[in-house]
Parts: sequence; structure tokens; C-alpha cells
Amino acid sequence: MAPFIPEGIVNPQLNLFFALLLGIGFGWVLEQAGFSSSRKLAGVFYGYDFVVLRVFFTAGVTAMVGLLFLSFMGWIDMSLVYINPTYLWSAIVGGVIMGFGFILGGYCPGTSIVAATVGKIDAMLFLLGAMLGMFVFGHFYNAWEPLYTGNFLGHPFIYETLGMPRSWFAFLLVMMAVVAFAVTQKIEDNVNDTPAEIIQQRPSYILQGSLLIIAIVAFLFLPEQRKSNARELSPQQLLAMVQDEKRYVDTEEAVYKILNEDRNFTLIDVRQADDYAHFSLPGAVHITADELLGRRYRDFFRDNNGKKVFYGFGESEAEKAWLTASRAGFENVYVLRGGLNGMFDTLFNGNDKPEDKNDLTEGFRVRFLTKARQMFLEGEAIKTEAAAPIPVRTIIELETPGGRGGC
Repeated sequence: MAPFIPEGIVNPQLNLFFALLLGIGFGWVLEQAGFSSSRKLAGVFYGYDFVVLRVFFTAGVTAMVGLLFLSFMGWIDMSLVYINPTYLWSAIVGGVIMGFGFILGGYCPGTSIVAATVGKIDAMLFLLGAMLGMFVFGHFYNAWEPLYTGNFLGHPFIYETLGMPRSWFAFLLVMMAVVAFAVTQKIEDNVNDTPAEIIQQRPSYILQGSLLIIAIVAFLFLPEQRKSNARELSPQQLLAMVQDEKRYVDTEEAVYKILNEDRNFTLIDVRQADDYAHFSLPGAVHITADELLGRRYRDFFRDNNGKKVFYGFGESEAEKAWLTASRAGFENVYVLRGGLNGMFDTLFNGNDKPEDKNDLTEGFRVRFLTKARQMFLEGEAIKTEAAAPIPVRTIIELETPGGRGGC
């Protein structure tokens, strides 16, 4: 229920209840597919039963096609779907170990639980070995950790790694599945010497396969960007946010946060790369308005801890970035009032003395800005760490008593 809980569609308090129902349903499907039989599962390695391949391909292709269309129609936000991180060495070693275990024991971890629940003794022994392996791994984790976390590749998608569009990768995967279904059925019939009359009595899946191919071909003609976002604000909500002007952060607050290195206050420079490289505020990150919705910044904007403040030379580019981020449903995004020009005008063109000496608030503001101006001019706004002291070594030449000689 992962994407539905953050959207408020499903009550988070019912999370475990739905997990129980889905787990029971998943186990029932595996049992109905014959996955409680080690002979049936191992048949894929010997060519007499490819039900494992067909079930896995069916599940993968169905989920992929469904997610593609649900994402395009805005009914699901793919940014909320967790992608397993890729650690190359642990994936290779773990895959080899699981492959040998699958061949020798006839089960994978999930199917062994299904078989054990229906009383299969070999599955129970398989589970016992799995628990023993988990104990050894956990107990000696410090020794395995370099291998387990070695060569971290992030959260890559296969189509990105191959350098091809997502739609074409989905199309090729569907075609591969359809071909695999037909080819493996032929192999099964040849290995098992299936009589011709039994082959003729089988139901035809031409209609289902054709509908699947038509659906994925239709997706090739849809734009790459999804139509909308499940978290996207309505025009009425966005208009109300524009009118209340709560999106602005004043210069005084921004300067105070910079000087105190507030970790819950992030400045986002939306200017061009050359301008950012020439000068930027301390601690600012560079993200242009056109890059906001990119996948690389998804986790950054989904983190709602603290303020994220856009700024440019003025307010126009920052306003554009704020509108884009707010419409996409990102929270805690703001605009620096007046931009860099407004900040510099406030800092360097302000009065050193309050106009009304009796106004304590104005006096405090002037004193603060005067101190901040001095710190910016002297470079103290950017904290620097003192270099580690270098020990001074004095070499003293000592002569042995009595001149030459000694032991």
C-alpha cells in the first residue's frame, strides 16, 4: 500500500492489516501456481516445467504496464515507490548463493515458507538452513560489511543504464515475455513428450497476449512525462498560496540563518551556472527551475525538514521555481524577498543608526544588519576551519662527553 498511505488514501493505522491481507493473497497465489513443490520449482533448470519463469514474467510485466499507465494518468506517484539500492558485489555473491540454494534445495526464501505452511518437511529444513545463514551473517556482519556494501551504484533503472527510453524498454520486455512463453511451452512439450491431443485441448492465450502487446504499443505514443502528479496542487490551491504571500523569506531571516549555519535552512540558487560559479551565498546549492522535477532532486525536495529558499538576482526566476515546486506538491519551499539585489541593498545601503531612537525593534534590526554587513565584508560569513597545527621540531646536535669515543 506504499504510495497510497502518504497520499491519505489508506489510513496508516491499517497498514499492517493490509499487509496481512496482501501476504495471505500472495501466498495463496504461489500455492495455486504450484510453488510449494520443489520438483516443480526446480523444473525450470531441467526443462520439464517452466511455470516459475512464466509466473515471474507475468507478475513483472503486469506490474510494469500497470505502473506505467497509472503513473501517466497521475493516479500513482512513482517518486513514492521505493527502489532497492544496488550494491554490485553483494548482488553478485548473493545471487550465486541463492542460485545454488535454489538448485540444491528446490526453493527460494518465499516459496520455502509457502511449502512449509502446507507441511513440506524439505521446506522446513530449507527454512532452518536459511535462519542459520542469517544468524552467521548477522553475527559476523563486521567481517562481511565491506563485501555487503561494496561498489554502491545508487538506485539505477535498467533503461537508464542501457541509455534507452523507458517506453521502448517496456515494449522490448513485453515482447521478450511473450516470446519466452511460447518458446518455453515448446521446450516443455518436447522434454515431456506431451501428446498432441493434450496440446490441442489447451486454451488459447492469443487474445490476452494481443491485448498486452496493444497496450504497450499504445504507451510508445504517449509522452515521456506523466500527465499529472498524485501530490500536485489544484489551480485553486496554488492561487490561494500566491495571494497570501507567506512564501517570502525576508533578508534579515536569511542572513541570520546563514550566520548561524542553520542546517534546517537551505538556500537554492536558481541562476545560471556561470553566475552561481562567480558568486553564491554561503551554503547555497545550485538548482535551476528547469531541473526541479528531475529524478536526481526527488529525494531532496521530498525531505520536508526545514525551509528551502529559492533566490536569484531578483524574484522572477525564484518565483518561477517556487511555482513549479509548489504545483508539484513539494512542501516548505519559499522565495527570498528581493533576491540577491534586495539582500545587498538592505545590507549595504541601510542606515547605521535607527531613525527613531525610541523604537527598540528598529534599533535591534539596525544593529543586527550593521554587524552582518561587517561580517560579510570581512568574510566571516563563511566559516573556515583552522588548519591543524604543525608541530615544530628543533634539532639539537649533541656531542658525546670527552669528544670522540663512546660505546
